[in-house]
Amino acid sequence: MPSKKSLPVEATAPVRARAERSVLLRTPEQVRLAWDIPGLVAGVDEAGRGPLAGPVVAAAVILDDLNPIDGLADSKVLTAARREKLYDEIRAKALCCSVASASVEEIDQLNILQATMLAMRRAVEGLRLKPVKVLVDGNRLPPLDVLAEAIVKGDALVKAISAASILAKVHRDRLCHGLHREYPHYGFAQHKGYGTAEHLAALQAHGACAHHRRSFAPVAQAFAIRPMATPMAALSDLPLRVPDELEPVLQVQVLQVQTPARRVRRPAARA
Repeated sequence: MPSKKSLPVEATAPVRARAERSVLLRTPEQVRLAWDIPGLVAGVDEAGRGPLAGPVVAAAVILDDLNPIDGLADSKVLTAARREKLYDEIRAKALCCSVASASVEEIDQLNILQATMLAMRRAVEGLRLKPVKVLVDGNRLPPLDVLAEAIVKGDALVKAISAASILAKVHRDRLCHGLHREYPHYGFAQHKGYGTAEHLAALQAHGACAHHRRSFAPVAQAFAIRPMATPMAALSDLPLRVPDELEPVLQVQVLQVQTPARRVRRPAARA
């Protein structure tokens, strides 16, 4: 059997063509790695670039080859229940993992792309073990002090990126449930901040809240129509104001009644 060096040009042409085509399809941001570098590899992905509210979240994961996890896939094709189960398994079995975010304020100040890169960098820097290379989902790379490659649809192709996509998605969904408790009229628990018809209608009805991204057009329009909405918890603590002219006349006492989140002021009987 001839050696690889003795193969005719015609025999290696298809392989060379595929390699050249792969390089041509790469974006300028993608870096070609020396794949024979030994060491730990981290997968990185984000969740929450498109929503109108809430932070953008990124995760970095270094998997343990000796402790494999079955069923890893792009978080978008998994059910919520399956993601929750895998989230716990990833946290238990991975060599290390890190979840980070960029706030709504950072999104509005930097723009969503740069805020996403910031969250990714924070996630990688949060790993307790330093990888020798990082594989990032998509076609852009955050500034890192380690070799990195951007892989389009990497969340479906690379297990470590799949794991990162699951951690980021579940973490952000849990944050949105917290926002729902604070602002229930927006429905954050259902749409997770995305611009659904329900969410857009709530923006029109209630205006935007502190967790909405003002740099996104639908939110900017809502701010122009109504001032910032107040959290439900804060509304329940607002006292009913007594007109100044009645203060010298009335002795006001606050009575706690059964109606939740409301206070009633009644004048005390005159002596």
